[in-house]
Amino acid sequence: MNPVPSNLKSEAKKAAKILREFTEISSRNGPDVIIPAHVIAKAQGLAIISVIKAGFLVTARGGSGIVLSRLPDGRWSAPSAIGIAGLGGGFEIGIEVSDLVIILNQKRAVDAFAKGGNLTLGGNFTVAIGPIGRNLEGDVAVRNTAAVYTYCKSRGLFAGISLEGSYLIERKETNRKFYCEDIRACSILYGDVEPPAVAHELYVILDTFDEQYQKEEQRENKKKEIRAQAKAKESQKPSPRPQCTQSSVKGGLRESPWHTPSTVTAIHSFEGQAPGDLSFHAGDKITVMSRTNSQFDWWEGKLRGNTGIFPANYVSVPQDY
Repeated sequence: MNPVPSNLKSEAKKAAKILREFTEISSRNGPDVIIPAHVIAKAQGLAIISVIKAGFLVTARGGSGIVLSRLPDGRWSAPSAIGIAGLGGGFEIGIEVSDLVIILNQKRAVDAFAKGGNLTLGGNFTVAIGPIGRNLEGDVAVRNTAAVYTYCKSRGLFAGISLEGSYLIERKETNRKFYCEDIRACSILYGDVEPPAVAHELYVILDTFDEQYQKEEQRENKKKEIRAQAKAKESQKPSPRPQCTQSSVKGGLRESPWHTPSTVTAIHSFEGQAPGDLSFHAGDKITVMSRTNSQFDWWEGKLRGNTGIFPANYVSVPQDY
């Protein structure tokens, strides 16, 4: 993206393009470089910037972008224009353009941007490399949240870009021209102005993160529910399997008193593990040939021409049994 400072409308469109590159799988980037949905869904603010770095021995970097914050009602604020500048040293030569997404995880990081003036990355707050990939669980960095995460894609002769010592600057004149008033970053980021229509594309992309995170949470909650059900089922295992073959099983069961064979419905699948077991899938209709008085026992049934015993708590029975 073009790192040359521009008007706020162009900066918002540029920010949308940069963010999309971190959310879509392409031939150049696999799922391992995608920003996880929960990182942005839980973020207190975002800064999206393009930066150019060039030099010989002494390097300079500069660029522009926008910053926006999460409002108390969950919406995103209007964007505020920012610039970035910095100097570096060392045996470096070349030129590089980088696109950055800076995740503001804590309210104090947003407050630092809102106060305006010069902000020093690595000085005002800790900067850490953000987690990547789509995994929702098991990320230590997410549980021990740094104040700021950074994501970077670079193009050029340098191997990468270091933001330590870079200054972030409020572009007051750019904000004044766009909002047609002398407005400060704090007013913009704290919700005193409505999000502009020109940033609609950016807000659509941000909304997809929230939607994806909600879906991930629903999947995680479903997994937890399934685990809880499995644990409960495990605690209600039927009595030990009768130590007998199918031919002698009826000796431990009482014949069904029903005049005609009764039918029960499998609510869980069961894969027989011993001779004489009756395997079935959830939803199968099993004809009960004989049973005990407890549904936490093994009953005898018939299904698709096969007869065998099965755990009775894996099926539902009619109320009049």
